Amino acid sequence: MRREGWHRSLFARTALTLALAFIVFQTAAFWVVNRTLIVPVAERSADDLAGLIVLSAQTWVELPPETRAAFEGELARRHGLRLTAAPLDAQVAAPSFPFRDEIEAALSRRTGEKAVLRGVQGTQAAWLELPVGGHRLHVGFFPYRYAVKPPLAAVAVASLGAFLTLLTALLLVRNITVPLARTALAASRVGAGELPDPLPETGPRELADLAWRFNRMAHEVRALLDNRTTLLAGISHDLRTPMTRLQLNLELLRDTSTPERIDRAVADLNDMNRLIAGYLELARATQAEPAEPCDVGVLLGDIAAAARISWTGAEACEIRLAPLALRQIVSNLVTNAQCYGGDAPIELVLECGKQTVRVWVRDRGPGIPEDQLEKVFRPFYRLEVSRSQATGGTGLGLALVRQLAEMNGWSISLANRPGGGLEACLEIRIVR
Repeated sequence: MRREGWHRSLFARTALTLALAFIVFQTAAFWVVNRTLIVPVAERSADDLAGLIVLSAQTWVELPPETRAAFEGELARRHGLRLTAAPLDAQVAAPSFPFRDEIEAALSRRTGEKAVLRGVQGTQAAWLELPVGGHRLHVGFFPYRYAVKPPLAAVAVASLGAFLTLLTALLLVRNITVPLARTALAASRVGAGELPDPLPETGPRELADLAWRFNRMAHEVRALLDNRTTLLAGISHDLRTPMTRLQLNLELLRDTSTPERIDRAVADLNDMNRLIAGYLELARATQAEPAEPCDVGVLLGDIAAAARISWTGAEACEIRLAPLALRQIVSNLVTNAQCYGGDAPIELVLECGKQTVRVWVRDRGPGIPEDQLEKVFRPFYRLEVSRSQATGGTGLGLALVRQLAEMNGWSISLANRPGGGLEACLEIRIVR
């Protein structure tokens, strides 16, 4: 499996994309709030402060000298302004604070001169010199009291909301990417020939459906690998007996050539060809056959005629299916019924419903023990343990039937009949 950096994963890319989108959104939102709310409020506040400073200075000039001290005290107590005509060494730069430029611009408009705020060493106040009524007044204020503060609470709430939204989005993405990563890991194990633990079929419908389909695929792949192993083992086992007999007959032919020995050699070759044909049929059963319109009743009639069994016919039942697979399945079931059903007649029944088509093959043979009704579908499994080709077959017939049925989405089942005999039912779901 190819290893990539974490930044190339779906989760990392999605997380980075979401984070970038939220950063852009927050930046744009802050710019809008700043331009439409904070800056206008700051400009209005700066203009109000400038008006208060100019009005206070003009009032101070018009007051009698004996009342000016009281006015200065009241101005300081109520508005935090310092007003004095005494010389003041305000030569250093005023302390920095938000919206200082807006306050200086407003003061310049009110006084008609360029206003520059100055500071006094060791204090946090900002001072302005105003020439009013022949006096050089100094007006000071504390910026923290008048400067407009950004709405930190609103910014904090917006940031928290964005963070929670981003966190939620990342959790949702993780809930999607983790199952996908688990599926990818399981797929790599399937590719290595292992059967991974089933994926949990939970979560959103799409992911649950993906897990269900993957689990089914993994079991099918495992079954194909097991069938391949069993097939190779069966070839080595079943071909060894006729090959040994053929080798023995050929050695005996060195001494004496008789028609009987030649016939036995030919019979051994025929057995080998029959075995190989059965193996090839099982191998070809893994390839899906394209569906086409087919009248099931007509096809069953052809099979009945070829097998020389009675067939009363049926109403037209034309659906889309794989005709060769259906023919091979029913033919194998009929052959088994003829082999084990004795002299009793074999029944071939067709039921054509709106959603499902069912085909039954019934015989009156000895049946199958209940605990082995599923086992007989395994490759090379035989109820007859002698391994004789004449009595037990190759053990591939029902395995081929099951594999063909599953390949086409059909189902096959066996059941013992009341009164003796076996009933095989092929169920075909109609696909429109």
